[in-house]
Amino acid sequence: MIRIMKFSEVAADEIFARVTPEVNVEEIVSGIIANVRQNGDRALLQYTEKFDGVRLSTLRVTEDEMKEAIAYTEPEFLRILERAAENIRKFHTAQVRRSFIINDEEGVVMGQKVIPVDRAGLYVPGGTAAYPSTVLMDAIPAKIAGVREVVMVTPPMKNGKVNPAILAAASVAGIDKIYKVGGAQAIAALAYGTESIGKVDKIVGPGNAFVAEAKKQVFGQVSIDMIAGPSEILIVSDENSDPRHLAADLLSQAEHDRLASAVLVCNSEELAERVRDEIELQLSSLEREEIARASVDNNGKIIVTDSLMKAIDVANEIAPEHLELCVDNPFDYLDRIRHAGSVFLGRNCPEALGDYLAGPNHTLPTMGSARFSSPLSVDDFTKKTQYTYFTADALRKVARDVEYFAKKEGLTAHARSAVIRLEDQK
Repeated sequence: MIRIMKFSEVAADEIFARVTPEVNVEEIVSGIIANVRQNGDRALLQYTEKFDGVRLSTLRVTEDEMKEAIAYTEPEFLRILERAAENIRKFHTAQVRRSFIINDEEGVVMGQKVIPVDRAGLYVPGGTAAYPSTVLMDAIPAKIAGVREVVMVTPPMKNGKVNPAILAAASVAGIDKIYKVGGAQAIAALAYGTESIGKVDKIVGPGNAFVAEAKKQVFGQVSIDMIAGPSEILIVSDENSDPRHLAADLLSQAEHDRLASAVLVCNSEELAERVRDEIELQLSSLEREEIARASVDNNGKIIVTDSLMKAIDVANEIAPEHLELCVDNPFDYLDRIRHAGSVFLGRNCPEALGDYLAGPNHTLPTMGSARFSSPLSVDDFTKKTQYTYFTADALRKVARDVEYFAKKEGLTAHARSAVIRLEDQK
């Protein structure tokens, strides 16, 4: 049963604390990456058989498999995928940055080019659940950014095929290549390349602890979006919210993973007790009851504060992945929120709306990293190159200043490279 606590009884850094298994993930992942680098596709096929229980002859999803998946998918789901994709495109198109040029001083031109990466790799989880929503959220910003080739990796099902819903989403999003491989081995393949899978410039997408650790270890060889931990939700509520709605929203994250964290911070002890009872009532109706119960019992909390302002302070201190403001006049509090991955305003905006249909991205910073990082966006798939042009006359005006500055740093060759041109001009 979820715990009810007074704010004074728990430190902020313990609010999203988790009960985690003691496994040497770092060492295991390091070995997997080394094996993939050495043995390529052979290692990928061996790990797929070992971890997924599937013996494959090839890794790439064929055109026939794509057509079969589309034919298998319900028309209503295809319609919803298209609607979600439209909303995601609309939101992320507004994020596109433009190159710029500055030419307000005679003889000087400066500028910045915004350039998409050449190849992006998307990791889409497959383990305890399939996530076609992640396909849309990760691929569409890459396509908007102008990435030349978008590659997806995802674990196969027991029949050796990829979940049809994932392939349908990949078709809607316009993904170029899809491979049946998951786990740390998939990340290694994207980072270093194998006979079948070309190496990419950027890897994005959530995964389990092994996937997160693999992304951490290959960073530098490639760019990554973030080191994502288990899902988390923080709900800040006043006393006027419906306890059924709050319980449902908490459980929507708890069912993701046994390590997920669902936390309510409210200013009413009576509401806290009613939400606790509702959670118990609703748990029994969930298909993933066992997972959700483990999450709630081990990592869930209801924290009672003296005021809403104190609850807002708690939210800023722990920087949650998802933050719901279930309060009257939620926009009055929005400017006070400084650290959160994605904010859901009001009593009619469940976090699940953001997972699937609203448009803002659902790949979000976790474990307090919203203090310094952002949701996945078009920016994640671009890089910037700057350029500078000076005429001889323009250089003459600043060369002595460059020389002086360089000598202050003891770099006489720097200094000479500027003033030597003055000698040539004479």
